[in-house]
Amino acid sequence: MHDDRSLVEARLRRVLDERIRPAVYPESVPLDVAVWHAPGEPVPVAEGLAAEPGPIRVGDRWGAPWGTSWFRVTGTVPEEWAGRTVEALLDLGFDENMPGFQCEGLVYRPDGTPVKGLNPRNQWVRIGAPVAGGEEVRLHVEAASNPVILDYHPFRPTALGDKDTAGHEPQYTLTRMDLAVLDETVWNLVIDLEVLGELMAELPADAPRRWEILRAVEAALDAIDLQDVNGTARSARSRLTGVLSVPAAPSAHRISAVGHAHIDSAWLWPLRETVRKVARTTANMTALAEDEPDFVFAMSQAQQWAWVKEHRPEVWARVKKAVADGRFVPAGGMWVESDTNMPGSEAMARQFVHGKRFFLDEFGIENDEAWLPDTFGFAAGLPQIIRAAGTTRLLTQKISWSQTNKFPHHTFWWEGIDGTRIFTHFPPVDTYNCSMKGSELAHASRNFKDKGRARHSLAPTGWGDGGGGTTREMVAKAARVRDLEGSPAVVWETPREFFEKAEADYPDPPVWVGELYLELHRATLTSQAQTKQGNRRSEHLLREAELWAATAAVRTGFPYPYEELDRIWKTVLLHQFHDILPGSSIAWVHREARATYRRIAAELDGIIDAAQRALAGEGTRSLVFNAAPHTRHGVLAGAAGEAERSAEVTVAERPEGGYVLANGPLRVEIDARGLVVSAYDTAAGRETVAPGTAANLLQLHPDFPNMWDAWDVDAFYRNAVTDLTSVDELTAGEDGRSVRIVRSFGKSAVSQVLSLRPGERRLSIDTEVDWHETEKFLKLAFPLDLHAERYASETQFGHFHRPTHTNTSWEAAKFEACNHRFVHLEEPGWGVAIVNDSTYGHDVTRAVRTDGDRGTTTTVRVSLLRAPRFPDPETDQGVHRFRHALVPGAAIADAVREGWRINLPERRMTGGQEVAPLVTVDNDAVVVTAVKLADDGSGDVVVRFHEAHGGRARATLTAGFEIAGVSVTDLLERPLDGQDPERDGCRIPVRLRPFELVTLRLAPL
Repeated sequence: MHDDRSLVEARLRRVLDERIRPAVYPESVPLDVAVWHAPGEPVPVAEGLAAEPGPIRVGDRWGAPWGTSWFRVTGTVPEEWAGRTVEALLDLGFDENMPGFQCEGLVYRPDGTPVKGLNPRNQWVRIGAPVAGGEEVRLHVEAASNPVILDYHPFRPTALGDKDTAGHEPQYTLTRMDLAVLDETVWNLVIDLEVLGELMAELPADAPRRWEILRAVEAALDAIDLQDVNGTARSARSRLTGVLSVPAAPSAHRISAVGHAHIDSAWLWPLRETVRKVARTTANMTALAEDEPDFVFAMSQAQQWAWVKEHRPEVWARVKKAVADGRFVPAGGMWVESDTNMPGSEAMARQFVHGKRFFLDEFGIENDEAWLPDTFGFAAGLPQIIRAAGTTRLLTQKISWSQTNKFPHHTFWWEGIDGTRIFTHFPPVDTYNCSMKGSELAHASRNFKDKGRARHSLAPTGWGDGGGGTTREMVAKAARVRDLEGSPAVVWETPREFFEKAEADYPDPPVWVGELYLELHRATLTSQAQTKQGNRRSEHLLREAELWAATAAVRTGFPYPYEELDRIWKTVLLHQFHDILPGSSIAWVHREARATYRRIAAELDGIIDAAQRALAGEGTRSLVFNAAPHTRHGVLAGAAGEAERSAEVTVAERPEGGYVLANGPLRVEIDARGLVVSAYDTAAGRETVAPGTAANLLQLHPDFPNMWDAWDVDAFYRNAVTDLTSVDELTAGEDGRSVRIVRSFGKSAVSQVLSLRPGERRLSIDTEVDWHETEKFLKLAFPLDLHAERYASETQFGHFHRPTHTNTSWEAAKFEACNHRFVHLEEPGWGVAIVNDSTYGHDVTRAVRTDGDRGTTTTVRVSLLRAPRFPDPETDQGVHRFRHALVPGAAIADAVREGWRINLPERRMTGGQEVAPLVTVDNDAVVVTAVKLADDGSGDVVVRFHEAHGGRARATLTAGFEIAGVSVTDLLERPLDGQDPERDGCRIPVRLRPFELVTLRLAPL
């Protein structure tokens, strides 16, 4: 037989495109349309419905960027359509290739009842099935003219990312407003042919099944009269019944389809628009669940559920019913799908606390899975946080984007820094926007790394990013491949049902230890510096507010601000979403984030001040409040008292130019260029700075990645570098313990203050940059005379080691990595820490000196600023302030302590009495991360702590108040069975494994 595959396949494509799809709606009549453009921000539904619209016609332009237009569409169903299925086709000017990234709408009835959302892949509204004929149709569409930011020519700078700069030019053309007859037979024929055509293309050319499908398709095409598709569609479908009814092979891969719409809580749209995106999507998905009995939809991010409840109560009622019916599933148990690299320990814990508690309070549902399909890598401390929240599973997809190394598993145990393991799945479909295409399903089956040992995977199915969700076409395709030869077998299931099957299917999966590093989007550790600073500062202010408010509540009856702290925590958690904190959202998002962080800081400072004043009382004593978890200047952690005094600092001119700072423990030489050429640890007799190099060196790189400007830094950025060594000003500080350096470069300027404090083994570096560069990357380098094959960087509830070498492609790919408050390098017996108050990105490299002592230079470089132009063309322009410190001779304990200290500066005030700590721990290896009152308002004191040095620790936690009882709890402050600790009055002995996390609940007597 001649090979005519390409002939039949080309015929199928053309007939589908030009004859069959157009016949889905064989008859139509235009609707009358009028429009009212809201003058500013979106208005309440009642106001939009009541507004008097003006004229508009199909073909007219509409919609200024970020505007809202209320369309009123009216018409009458023709009498002759009686008994047929009729839909309104409402095309606002959609590009079908951009679901979630364009204009969108939510359709209402005149009484304000929501009907469904409109988006590029969902333009229909059911009027009747069947209609009686003569019905009056009146619908209202709340249409959002969101501009296209990520266009066909992506990553081009645009002013459309902020309403303040976007202008007023209409963005869209009204394309179609019709009533139309839906021919369901033709619609089903389209689905039949699409499923078979897509399946056929994925089968081997010599597979009998491929040829059987080809001949069936050919017969169906022969049965169609191209001049009467609607009259012959049923006959064509009958030719396909045989090939569509052949069951899947017993060995076929099993796919659990989960209805899904990964909605970025902010990205190429502001937070306020996400509120409406969620309403449109949930309206769609509840409607689809009513129509499709097998369909199950899962939605994560408790914040988004809360938005629906608060802003769209009419949609919320439908959501609650769908949840009760088991068709609409809360997923993930987090407040938002946050970044997991940068949020601090407590913040990461609170993501689960607030997320799980919302779903428990609203629905009585507790999630078993963390659901983070789009997050940019996963910190090594996350598994024990997940487990401590009562969750045991994790789903993500983004690791499939890694550029260099292919992750070796799809289902596995993920082990964190303390040994906790979480059952983890990466969907091999390699997308969280699966649309049930044959190519996607075949890829999932071929790509699945665990074949032969396991056979189940998950496919998040529906349009996401900007929302939209699952379509009826996806559901129809899934029905056809439920049990179809040549295809994986697909069934709609909840995340819980999938994981139960996967765990039973694969009881002993492989283990991956340590971070799940995404070999992409590394620059998100640096972009939008002020957003990152706002997050870090908010986390530490919340710690202070809880600590001092709880202490004041127990000691003085101070009213604990439960509601205020709950609200602020949720706001901070929202801004940890994986496109806000990473700096990859539009200008509008970050402008609002900066303002939000300022408001949060002012409110938290007020809470802290009020609590401290209640504790200190009236008086003239000079008190220092220490919120850090370690004693500082003689003041205990969580206490207030008078600080100890110690030796002075000297500043002397250096004969070769520059200055020498000394305070006893350290002697620091700053040369005439303002660079640190020596940092001598006098106790150890050890130089910190590598021979022939200089620290505190600012370095400037070109930074124009191949894609994803705000997200990526590509390895070739290192190929060119400018050392900023010219100095405009070098002076000794008037305080007698510092040196000030001023430099200028390009259009920017930087000033630094290098200082020592009495008796402290720490060189403080305060940097202010007036940044006006474009597509540049600014680093701060510290070349160290240190031989280390690995280094430690802080992560949640501990630290994680990475190699300093690049032996393998896995190590080489980590050329930009994340730390929290410190990076630490060590030779046996002596080490160096670099601590910070707000930066996350860094790199560590090593080189062997070819002359002199042939020793090793290990260079740590802190990432300060970038200047990408997409999606925010003004990223980071302006003034920035950073605080870092170089700590020579630091053990890991010193790195932990100094990291806390630089982030929690002392607070001073006058008062009448010292303040004793509410709780104390007698071992510095045990770090208390939270002291607060229990969220349930009982007055119990909750203390969370962990082992921070990486070894086993014994300690005694002592309550500074009488206690009636103590229990070990999970993160949600629920007692864990059989884990009540022993105690001796107010003293509670504890034993911790390396990095073990513990939460205690103390009931006051």
